[in-house]
Amino acid sequence: MAEPLKTEKPPSFETNLSRLDSIVRQLEEPDLPLEKALQLYEEGMRLSRDCQKQLEEAEGRVEILRKKTGGQMVPEPFQPDKSES
Repeated sequence: MAEPLKTEKPPSFETNLSRLDSIVRQLEEPDLPLEKALQLYEEGMRLSRDCQKQLEEAEGRVEILRKKTGGQMVPEPFQPDKSES
């Protein structure tokens, strides 16, 4: 019987952001060959999309707890303040 496929946990937001920062620094190097620059750019774009997706998922999970009458804590969906933009 075949073993079930082990799915690796995707990299954390912090890991992706750190790698993206590293890519940006490399792309700023003046002697970077074009082919390497294109590879880094493609990886950076993928990481950027992954980070954006992770942020959107986190935002969807954020809940604010507010105290109701009687001291009971209830979850309330997060509503970002549009005036801060």
